[in-house]
Amino acid sequence: MMQKAVFRTPLAISLGAIAGALSRYWIGAGVAYLWGADFPYGTLLINLSGCFGMGWFTTLALERLTIAPEIRLLVTTGFLGAYTTFSSYELESFTLLSKANWLAGLGYWIGSPMLGMVSFYLGVASARIGRG
Repeated sequence: MMQKAVFRTPLAISLGAIAGALSRYWIGAGVAYLWGADFPYGTLLINLSGCFGMGWFTTLALERLTIAPEIRLLVTTGFLGAYTTFSSYELESFTLLSKANWLAGLGYWIGSPMLGMVSFYLGVASARIGRG
């Protein structure tokens, strides 16, 4: 039964999603505990590290290593898909802006995608280090 991709693929994605969602929860809670909850530092950290991880892993998987399709999906669609939090980012941006906290709201709303792209690029670049 597990020799068929039709069973392996959803199982791999599900296992990755469980780990990603739990990681998101614990990191978000830990950051809020350490730095407070007045600004969505946890979501920002999760989004940036998720973008970095996506860039790093996909570059390794597509350019440097042979990784089984189920493992690629476990990491990208499963883990990173559940770990990153752009829906939370939108909600938190709206909340900051709706409270007329313009500087923080606009800084967060505009800064997150820009820093996300920088983090993604850094992930790609780091995965390519040492490539011949």
